[in-house]
Amino acid sequence: MIAVKSKKYLDDLRVKNINELDVELVNAKKELFNLRFQNATNQLDNTARIHEVRKNIARIQTVITEKKLGIAE
Repeated sequence: MIAVKSKKYLDDLRVKNINELDVELVNAKKELFNLRFQNATNQLDNTARIHEVRKNIARIQTVITEKKLGIAE
C-alpha cells in the first residue's frame, strides 16, 4: 500500500509536464549528491533522507516514462 505522503507526491508529479519533471529530477540528483557528500564527511544527521531521495528519483523517472509512453492511470 502506498503511503499517503508518497501518493500525494506522485499526484503532484503527474500534473507536471516533462520539462518540469526533468528539472525536478536534476534537483533531486543534486540533493542526493549533497546528502552523500555530507554522509561521507559525517555531517549528515538524518541518513534515512538518502533513501527517501533515491525513492523520489525513481518516482520521477517512472512518471517521465509514463508520460513518454502515453500511459495514463
